[in-house]
Amino acid sequence: MTNNAVIRRGLVLAGTVGIAGLLGAGVASAHVTANVLGSEPQQGGYGAITFRVPNEEENAATVKVEIDFKPEYAISSVRYQPIPGWTAEVTKTPLPAPVKNGKGLDVTEAVTKVVFTAQPGTKIGPGETQYQDFGITAGSLPAVDELVLPAIQTYDNGTVVAWDQVQAAGAEEPEHPAPTVSLAAASASGDSHHAKTAAAQAAAEESASTDDTARWLGGAGLVVGALGLGVGAGAVLRSRKASK
Repeated sequence: MTNNAVIRRGLVLAGTVGIAGLLGAGVASAHVTANVLGSEPQQGGYGAITFRVPNEEENAATVKVEIDFKPEYAISSVRYQPIPGWTAEVTKTPLPAPVKNGKGLDVTEAVTKVVFTAQPGTKIGPGETQYQDFGITAGSLPAVDELVLPAIQTYDNGTVVAWDQVQAAGAEEPEHPAPTVSLAAASASGDSHHAKTAAAQAAAEESASTDDTARWLGGAGLVVGALGLGVGAGAVLRSRKASK
């Protein structure tokens, strides 16, 4: 299964798991959240994240969602899952000075936001019964224990709600908590996908080199064989002439 297929399956399954979580949590947890399926993404690696956006306004619909990324995270790549009726735009911003990413490499331009905008006729309807999932993949992830990804939710009546409050250790959940994602420490196998890709490329190059060598040897064999036939035919002719 390709890496893209794994990501797509992960996003679909994350949505399924998230539905059960949202129903079980009730209205108290009806805020924008960031969900990850399976094991935690690793620092220095890539992660698939699904943002669940419920609608809390009784008389207004959600028409825009903005996810903000701290420049110091130095995340240089973000891809989004296309959603019918919604457009998405990824903004990258030049940094005042290079920042080390989760792999220890200098990044001079980092993703600072992703904005999802509803097209005419599309919306997350009024009331507390509708929501929409927005899936992304991001990397390289920074060397931090927790990603804080503030979200800004805009309604069609002009109301704007910022989900950007960071919960202090041991304190109660704030009224508008920022979506967060926990990151696991980097491991030796954290970059296994890139290692497998490099190995596959090396194997392909080795195979191509072997094919070229085999073809050259085969061609040389044919030439030698042809020369041998020519020499043999000449000897036969000379022998016949001599016997006459």
